[in-house]
Amino acid sequence: MELCHAHGIPHSQFTGAGDGRWSALDRAKALAYLAYQRSVCRECGTRHAEWDEEAGGDRFAYVAEPVRCPGCELIEMEREHIPQGAEGRGLKIGLQPRKK
Repeated sequence: MELCHAHGIPHSQFTGAGDGRWSALDRAKALAYLAYQRSVCRECGTRHAEWDEEAGGDRFAYVAEPVRCPGCELIEMEREHIPQGAEGRGLKIGLQPRKK
C-alpha cells in the first residue's frame, strides 16, 4: 500500500488485477492505509494501540535501544556552526550526496 500511496495508483492496478480505475475495495484499502499511517507516531514509529493493554496491546511490547544514525550525527555536528539570533533564523540543514 505504501507504493500505491506514493504513486497514486489503485491497489488492484499494482497487483495486476485491475484496469486502473479505483474500485470500492481500492478506495477502502487506501482509506484504511491512510488511517493506519496517521496512527503511527512520527517520532518512535509505534501506534498507541500497540501499548494499550485494554485494546489487546502490551505495555512492554518494545524496549528502548540506542541507535546511532551517521546522517543525524552529521546534521547535529553542522548545527553547532549555525549562528545564533537573526543570522541563523530559518536555517535548516539537509544532507546532499557528495559529488565524486
